[in-house]
Amino acid sequence: MTRSVQALAYSRPSALDSSQRGQLLGLETSGGLTPRGIESHPRFFSGLLTSPRIAARGLLAVADVASARYYRTAPPSSLDPVVTGNGDRLRFESFSGCCGVYARLDVLQEGLDGARTDHGTTNVDVNNPLREALSRMAGDDPLHLRVGPDELAVTTLDGPVVEKKVPLPDRWLRGFAEAQVVSAGFDLRAELSTAEAVRFLRSLPRSSGNASRGAQWVIPAGKTLRPTTRPVAGAVCLPGPERLVALQRVLRHATSLRVYGPVADGAASASAWEVVLPGMRLTLTLSPEASRGFSGEGGVLDALATDDAAADAELVSVLLAWEPRIDLADLAEQSGLTVERVRAALTRLGTAGRVGYDLADASYFHRELPYDADRAERHNPRLVAARQLAASGAVVLDGDTAAVASGERRYQVREGDGMLSCTCQWWADYRGRRGPCKHALAVRMVRRGAPVAGGAA
Repeated sequence: MTRSVQALAYSRPSALDSSQRGQLLGLETSGGLTPRGIESHPRFFSGLLTSPRIAARGLLAVADVASARYYRTAPPSSLDPVVTGNGDRLRFESFSGCCGVYARLDVLQEGLDGARTDHGTTNVDVNNPLREALSRMAGDDPLHLRVGPDELAVTTLDGPVVEKKVPLPDRWLRGFAEAQVVSAGFDLRAELSTAEAVRFLRSLPRSSGNASRGAQWVIPAGKTLRPTTRPVAGAVCLPGPERLVALQRVLRHATSLRVYGPVADGAASASAWEVVLPGMRLTLTLSPEASRGFSGEGGVLDALATDDAAADAELVSVLLAWEPRIDLADLAEQSGLTVERVRAALTRLGTAGRVGYDLADASYFHRELPYDADRAERHNPRLVAARQLAASGAVVLDGDTAAVASGERRYQVREGDGMLSCTCQWWADYRGRRGPCKHALAVRMVRRGAPVAGGAA
């Protein structure tokens, strides 16, 4: 796994402090992008939380996922959560170390005591002393939240005094993009009341040692969910149910549980589990299997293989302004592109961490991950291999079919019903469920005349 080291520099540690005016949760920020450009310590919010204890537990749940590995446990390495200010909300995001779970806490406008947030994206420091302090919070006394340095720190800051260096695998970067693409294909499959949500989630195993092997399925039955042994119509895949353990943090405060997923086709699939809370939402998106991270799903590869998407993405990116909801039709009108091309452009921007997808709003949102997420594209194994095949002349087109020479083998790629099939083992195993194989991707590049030299889009 290719890794880089991400350096996060904070002006001071985040902390939960008490004073005569009440408690103050100060979340310190690292470098990030705002409408004013790159800032070392951007300031996004200062105001009251309407449900402080719930917000604290939600933030802890996001931090839990950031420090977890749900498959093949290894020494912990955690990237501090990412926070985005979208004007009417704060979004806290994280990704598990095994690349199989994406978490997001949306603190909505009604959860922020009517205050507006600034715009931009950065990492926030969530250290162990802060976690312990948040875990001890009791009652709902007023809590002031500050995301970014206070005014005094802004005027007196000489430089970072707290620095964290964490490994940042390319798989994590690709995982953020793939989770967004997968989520965009989900629909709401079930919504449970408070009592049923608590009953169902508490019935799930909390550790992988107690979990059964293989994909599990649930199906709406009246007001609840019941397990089923096979993916019948309306069923939702629940892969690795122990990975929902972070939801236990907020379970007592849930007002409902929403379940999202694709149409069941017999294969294991990703799904999303959203706990609705007063003034906020906590969502966990699970990869199709506990042993299978989002990074290999291949949902972004078609958009990366075309120069049209690259040019469209550059145009669309200029029109983004940290909107909490991106209107595809509005972007199409502003850019002069079709809705389909705008969607492909957003997919490409997602590979650089510049857009996410909100299931509750059924829309994309703008954010800028505070690290070089373009590496996820440059180091995508299938994309790199496909470009090498296309550039080396290994693809020979013949009508709706093509021959691809790869190593000592020769594969036949055929187009039908808008999909490219291949005679390789990857296609035999997945039938397009994890994106195109490198041979089909190379054929698509050659047909569309996409630039392939130099291994960059």
